[in-house]
Amino acid sequence: MSNLKPYPKPTCGERAKIAFHYLLPQLAVTRLAGWFANKQWGGATHFVIEQFAKVYKINWHEAKKSKPSDFADFNEFFTRELKDGARPIVSGSRELCLPADGRVSESGQIDDSRLLQAKGHSFTLEDLLAGDTELAAQFKNGSFLTTYLSPRDYHRVHMPCAGTLRKMIYVSGELFSVNPFLAQHVPNLFARNERVICVFDTEFGTMVQILVGATVTASMTTVWYGTVNPPRENGVRVWDYPAEGENVIRLEKGVEMGAFRLGSTVVNLFPQNTVALDERLQAGEITRMGELLGTLPE
Repeated sequence: MSNLKPYPKPTCGERAKIAFHYLLPQLAVTRLAGWFANKQWGGATHFVIEQFAKVYKINWHEAKKSKPSDFADFNEFFTRELKDGARPIVSGSRELCLPADGRVSESGQIDDSRLLQAKGHSFTLEDLLAGDTELAAQFKNGSFLTTYLSPRDYHRVHMPCAGTLRKMIYVSGELFSVNPFLAQHVPNLFARNERVICVFDTEFGTMVQILVGATVTASMTTVWYGTVNPPRENGVRVWDYPAEGENVIRLEKGVEMGAFRLGSTVVNLFPQNTVALDERLQAGEITRMGELLGTLPE
């Protein structure tokens, strides 16, 4: 990859921060966060939500429920719905929409089978897709978008285009934080963390949308399955879905497909010569669900 220039060596303070995340008991911390987030403690819960909203400058005006006391527990607050019309969906028939609020972690072309994680780091399609070489082959030299959701962001994930669900793959893994700092310093971060890989048939071929777990991301959900994790089982679990018939699962562009209970990352994969990513989607750019992701060729 031409843009894989060495990243400056971390300072002593940064090395200590990196070491802390390697030594952190990730699963125990995540389970504790999940336990706390599900607790309904009335006024105490509302106080925590209020303080969190102040620290992270939550925009209450766009939420359906507009005050801390509207929520029974922290998870309900964290996965809060937005008001109708708060995120207009690009309407062009050849336009794809962004799946989530957040910031671009990285985006661009896949170099044969390697994706850019951050300056100095890349990872392979095969590793990201849990060794599924047949699936990985469909995205060689394709394009990708990685979106980082911070704690302040809207945490429901939507469809960038219409698609028919064909497969869901749960992959157990690490639970490193996925913030930009660690993306620059932890090799293979997105390919080693826990993740839920969702495979869709679309009008332009196969599209993959991946929900990547992280420290304190207590669970990931999809609208067709519900809570995928916990339980957290070692290894890989696979669910197959029909292409047609009464049990087919088809989701339209812009509709909700899943959610994080506490923040994380979404990775989208597109086949070669199918989606021209919007030029503004450079690392660090703010994303808002529903805005333009890219266009299909005429």
